[in-house]
Amino acid sequence: MTETKYTYTPDIPEVFRCRVPLPGTLQAFVNNGALRENLVNDRFTLKSQGAAGIEFNVAPACIVDDTIQVISFRDSSDTSDINFISNITFGRESSSSTLLCTHTLSLDKFKTDEVINIKAEQGSRSHIVIMQNEHNESAHKFQINISVEEGAFLRINFITLHGALLENEVVVNLNGKGASCELNGAYLMDGSQIIKTNIMMNHLEPECYSSQLFKGILDDSAKAYFSGRIVVAKDAQKTQAYQANHNLLISPAAKAYAQPQLEIYADDVKCSHGATSGRLDEMGLFYMRSRGISGTEAKLLQQLAFVYDVLEKIENQHLRDRLHDLVESRLRGEFGHCTNCSMNCC
Repeated sequence: MTETKYTYTPDIPEVFRCRVPLPGTLQAFVNNGALRENLVNDRFTLKSQGAAGIEFNVAPACIVDDTIQVISFRDSSDTSDINFISNITFGRESSSSTLLCTHTLSLDKFKTDEVINIKAEQGSRSHIVIMQNEHNESAHKFQINISVEEGAFLRINFITLHGALLENEVVVNLNGKGASCELNGAYLMDGSQIIKTNIMMNHLEPECYSSQLFKGILDDSAKAYFSGRIVVAKDAQKTQAYQANHNLLISPAAKAYAQPQLEIYADDVKCSHGATSGRLDEMGLFYMRSRGISGTEAKLLQQLAFVYDVLEKIENQHLRDRLHDLVESRLRGEFGHCTNCSMNCC
């Protein structure tokens, strides 16, 4: 059995232990924008960047077998509005897996603006999971700027479990021939929660590939806004670019708004986009109930099946299984059992 490796910094409240860590996980904590402890070795460096933000570099030609988890949390030690910048570089021909997660440890009204600059250098292969789990008084805006160079591959999976207002603005520049970027997301919103996703995918060089798959489950009066724009430059021949946004509306009051867009200046491309919003499949529910499955369980199974093809894109099987469990707990309403809890079972 593989021994789980955690790097816990001192002075973290004993009540908090993120339940996502897995065997082979190295952890660092960012408290109200400030990194608590540096992680430095010959494979990667994770250091403070001034008073707030981090600098994370994976060394060229280095294979990082461990998942690097950066746990960013807000607590009552600083309830002011904060903003910080993090710079992430994946060196040439490197390979790595990163988990970035956000939490709230108190019920204060937090507002956080975060900029993440990501550079995937030539030939690198990088997998990032961004897990968002904050309470109903928290507003968090992410501005993610991505540069992918020649032959590099970057996949980011957004798993949004909880939060009053979450904004994910992503700009991707495919700057080298054969660059690839995949963006996937599953968001689960209820109550009066709002999520906004805005993506700009710029194909600037030939033979690049991009795909986007975002799926949301919305209950009560929750709202989701999705705007996705793919731009293919004049010289970006043999581009392949795909985009899809699908929403499942559990409540009549839930709303989903989508704006898929294509802007193509090359003539040898394969591009598509689409968006749908719909309700639970009544015929499917009837079929399951006729086989002895309760109505509640049948609805849950449909919702899990709906987001499954997003979750399966998470490469690490242990992490995928753990996030599947959290998604199921969220859909069962278990996050709402403790109304005075700020951590939402995580």
